[in-house]
Amino acid sequence: MPVHPVNELRNVVLVGHGSVGKTSLADLMLFKAGVSKRLGSPDDGTSFLDTEDEEKNRHHSITSHVCHFEHNNARINLIDAPGMPDFVGQVIGAYRAAETVAICINAPHGIEVNTRKSFQHAGNRGLARFLVLNKCDGDNVDLESLVEEIRAQFGTACALMTIPLGIGSEIHGVINTVSLPSELPTDAMVDPRAANQQVLDAAVEADEDLMMRYLEGEELSSEEIEGAIVKAVVAGTLIPIFCTAVKADIGVAELMDAIAQYAPSPADLKRHVMKDGEDIEVEPDPDGPLVAQVVKTRIDPFVSKVSYLRIFSGRLKKESTVHVVGSNRNVKIHQLLDPQGSGVENVEEAIAGNIVAVTKVEDLHTGDTVSDGSDEITMPPMAFPRPMIGLAVEPKSQADQAKISSALHKIEEEDPTFKVHREDQTHEMVMEGMSELHLQLIQNRLHDREKVDVITHQPRIPYRETVSSDAEGSYRHKKQSGGSGQFAEVHMRVSPCPHGITPDEYFTKERFESMRSFHYDPEWNFCFVDRISGGSIPNQFIPAVEKGIRERMTRGVIANCQVQDIVVELFFGKDHPVDSNETAFKTAASHCLKEIFQQAKPALLEPIVQLEITVPADKIGDVTSDLNTRRGRMEGMDEVPGGFTMIHAKAPLAEVMTYARALSSMTGGQGSFTMEFADYEMVPGNEQQKIIAAAVAEAEHAS
Repeated sequence: MPVHPVNELRNVVLVGHGSVGKTSLADLMLFKAGVSKRLGSPDDGTSFLDTEDEEKNRHHSITSHVCHFEHNNARINLIDAPGMPDFVGQVIGAYRAAETVAICINAPHGIEVNTRKSFQHAGNRGLARFLVLNKCDGDNVDLESLVEEIRAQFGTACALMTIPLGIGSEIHGVINTVSLPSELPTDAMVDPRAANQQVLDAAVEADEDLMMRYLEGEELSSEEIEGAIVKAVVAGTLIPIFCTAVKADIGVAELMDAIAQYAPSPADLKRHVMKDGEDIEVEPDPDGPLVAQVVKTRIDPFVSKVSYLRIFSGRLKKESTVHVVGSNRNVKIHQLLDPQGSGVENVEEAIAGNIVAVTKVEDLHTGDTVSDGSDEITMPPMAFPRPMIGLAVEPKSQADQAKISSALHKIEEEDPTFKVHREDQTHEMVMEGMSELHLQLIQNRLHDREKVDVITHQPRIPYRETVSSDAEGSYRHKKQSGGSGQFAEVHMRVSPCPHGITPDEYFTKERFESMRSFHYDPEWNFCFVDRISGGSIPNQFIPAVEKGIRERMTRGVIANCQVQDIVVELFFGKDHPVDSNETAFKTAASHCLKEIFQQAKPALLEPIVQLEITVPADKIGDVTSDLNTRRGRMEGMDEVPGGFTMIHAKAPLAEVMTYARALSSMTGGQGSFTMEFADYEMVPGNEQQKIIAAAVAEAEHAS
């Protein structure tokens, strides 16, 4: 790794909608910088960056790729991020590693859904933004209208810094609008003088003294203008627009020049960290304390685990020991690598501002902050969206049984938007991802890389059972089959357990006469009340009664679903001096709850989810009508930039299991949503009968 001071480093991530040419642009920059000896292309599977088999087959990136090149005395660390929203987890880590976000736009298609998201995400993180209008050699490019639309949606800070000479198949170059030649070309697709004026107006806005001189008519030097542009890009008062035609190799050299000249270095854009509970800025000082964060994890089949770290302060050395902040772990860095696509180069050390990789450090995970132990400084956590699409998964064969859990957890380690868990109630292993395509690629990866095949199906809805009235009864368990027998008799009452009230407020002596004690379980909202008097059940058997009740609750009564929201009072019983034991009382309690539960107007509860649905304003009617058919409830709307509306609603989980597909169809792929568990609510009577009937039929089939 050639040594560059911090101010010569540039960290840039390429983002945008899918199929806008990000990887092709990165390939061309690497070729022009002499990194690759031949120009690769994702279209024919020869890309320097898209090297995974799945990427070659699909002709688009599914993971982020880190590379670098030297240009005009700057070292440019470039991250090519996937454009499809299914792989947003890869993009979030890349944002943390960069100071500049280059948002690529397909010039013939204009602003697309991921263009808006990328622009907003970069702005929310305080990162510098470039806009790259690619495919200017395509058909039906109306550059003037596109720039007007960009300025209308993203603000007047957006200004053209390069303009195509000719358009479509006639394009033959670009003109730089920062310093115009004395004789302007006649085939520029936008007025260069107007574009130059917009650039200067936006550039001086970040410097009050410069702006006053500019407004007073004083001519600024080229050095002052260039310095103002860097400051304005950092402040966000200038968002440069560059026009390129990658396949024709037009405008890319000018973009590389601009990145080296105008993109902020790590010294220009300070990062915030937490130290001793306070929010402070960390200086990118190579001689300061070490602060680095894991921004990406990759499981390589040949070298095992690879962790990519962005260094924010200090320096990281080969064979050094670092501390994982927030844990008691110290880890040894045996190898330090400079990543270049799928390749790496061994280095001795790396300073603040750089992105490096380390291998075979199992105790490092995406998001971890590492330090030299001198200060407990923590980088902010990276917020990844919750995966919304689930599939129950099981091994296809006995041979896969032993490998499936390990294989899934490897993928979970490298993909923060993929989760695996086991449902306690349904006993299913469920994998969750961002979309059906995301989960399909996970299955392909399991087959190709881990040699594991799986069977998938929609996971069961975790319904719950409860009661809606009081009931009481008794059960006598008596068993005599030679030798010592079993005997236990219990008398119990069951009633609904209210929400929103503390146990100490509800379970009082006045409410439950002769209550000796209660045990409250907040997870199930369940309370077991002991109000035995006169020793009708000996104290040593009371825990066995509660255990029998809990076992019955896990198995359910009417639909084999977990029971919750109930109070069970034990108020009388009988024992036998010889035949009573814990097993007898546990069995009696289980059967007693089963019988009286069915007398207390049993009901099913279903999980309700909170939805935030972002859609184009002209699609609100379609989306709200569809929500009504899914038993959804509207709770409000908010306008969001770019002509979009965020709809707040609640709906039963059972009705939105495949909502991603439906929303995409209704909005032409422009809608998105998030989903979080909200609460459990009563299932309507007609739906409840169907669910119970299905559960009974399944139980009969299993037996």
